[in-house]
Formats: sequence, C-alpha cells, structure tokens
Amino acid sequence: MEFFAFIHSLLRYAVLGTVAVAGFAALRGYLTKSPILSWERAAAIIGMILCHVQLVIGLLLYVTRYGSFEERFGAGSDMLRFWKMEHIGTMIVAVALITIGRVLSKKTNTESSKQLRIAVFYLIGLLLMFAMIPWPFMAKFNHMYQWL
Repeated sequence: MEFFAFIHSLLRYAVLGTVAVAGFAALRGYLTKSPILSWERAAAIIGMILCHVQLVIGLLLYVTRYGSFEERFGAGSDMLRFWKMEHIGTMIVAVALITIGRVLSKKTNTESSKQLRIAVFYLIGLLLMFAMIPWPFMAKFNHMYQWL
C-alpha cells in the first residue's frame, strides 16, 4: 500500500497542474472570445481523467486504511476527522464538479459557453482540492512529513 500512497502523493501535482492549465486556459479563452484550441480541449480531458485516477487510488487507500485510522490518530482526533470525512468528502465533490463541468461543456453549442463552464467548474474544483490537500507547510501536517 505504500506504493499507492506514494503514487497518490506524487500524482497530485499532475492533477493540480492539468486542472489549473485547463481552467485558466478556458477562462482566458472566454475573456478574449478566442476559439477553443486542441491543446485546451486535451488539457481538460487529461485533467478530468487524472482526477478520476487520483480518486480511485485515494478510495483504494481509504478502504485499506479505514480500520487503522483510529490506531494512527486516536479516536475523535482532528486528524481522524480530516482523513475520514473532510479530505475524502471534499475531494469527491471536487472531482464531481470537474466532471460536471466537462459534461456540461460538451452539451452546449457555443464555444464561449463551453469555455465558461470549463473555467467555472474546473477552477472551483481546483480551489477545493488546494484547500483539502495535506500540504507539508501546514502546521496540522508537519509531523506527517517530518518537515524541516
């Protein structure tokens, strides 16, 4: 399972990067009224696929580690609540928003509305992901990373 935890931790950078590129490219395209370029469409698709892969790996880790959360963090602790509810719940919502944005963008006719839907849903999903990733510089997670 440590392999999956490593992949899950490493893959977050690819997920964040592609979702950010897709979201900001769509926002730029909407604001400048430019047509959707093939690389922008590819970034949106790859970002959504990477989100789904990341979610599956995260769910696998969640299922295999569910019983050991109490042992690792103590029953009723803030860390237990974060891992069992906040992190997983928010990430599911973020991936759902990104997927909804992609699906809605395919169902509309104008390029401007396609770009707007991608931009709004991807950037909201990105903000949610940034908020719930256990970053090493956050005081709550310093002990997990042996940071500095």
